[in-house]
Amino acid sequence: MTGKKLAEYRQLLAGKDAAEVLAWSLDEFGPQKVALASSFSTEDQVLSHMLSKISLSARIFTLDTGRQFQETYDVMQRSMDKFGLRYEVCAPAAEDLVALLADAGPNAMYQSLVKREACCAVRKLRPLEKIMQTIDAWICGLRRDQALTRKDLEIIEWDIQQGKYKISPLINWSEADVWRYIKDNGIPYNALYDQGFRSIGCAPCTRATGPDEDIRSGRWWWEEPEHKECGLHKR
Repeated sequence: MTGKKLAEYRQLLAGKDAAEVLAWSLDEFGPQKVALASSFSTEDQVLSHMLSKISLSARIFTLDTGRQFQETYDVMQRSMDKFGLRYEVCAPAAEDLVALLADAGPNAMYQSLVKREACCAVRKLRPLEKIMQTIDAWICGLRRDQALTRKDLEIIEWDIQQGKYKISPLINWSEADVWRYIKDNGIPYNALYDQGFRSIGCAPCTRATGPDEDIRSGRWWWEEPEHKECGLHKR
């Protein structure tokens, strides 16, 4: 049944612009049963702005891993002040962090893929589970041209890992499209983008990149491209 419904949704959403996809999502699943995941990336800022125009009561959540850049918190504050946005903040459980740090130390993510994924599990995946228990669908700022792992994404998918629909309204947007919208609408964005960062996550796992490098080459730069996901968007 899920496959048939998914095909119907894809046909229905074909040709709709991002704002129309967002409005459809709220209507189809209900404003309390769908939520936007925001890491305060430019894509998420675009979607948050669009949602604020549709309904300020729309749900937006963020995963505060405890290792964010100060600039990330700055753009969160500016967005709250300028657009009246409110965020559901998900944080790792204290006991999970204590166990993680005591077992492997604060920089174990550099030692192996297994240890890096363990860190992501504690700081992102487990907090995400709490939100997932309250919704039927989630919205993400994924684009096909962001990474090798995302090149065959669809505008709506069935997230087997979460057992929810996952909606990506900006799937066909380019990086230039995103920045055009940001500039045209005066949307707050992370100051690190002006310092050569093009994809921003936790501070220990993010660095600036050169203009000729892949967008996500600054994320987990010591790993192979096919591994560069934290687990939120595994397919």
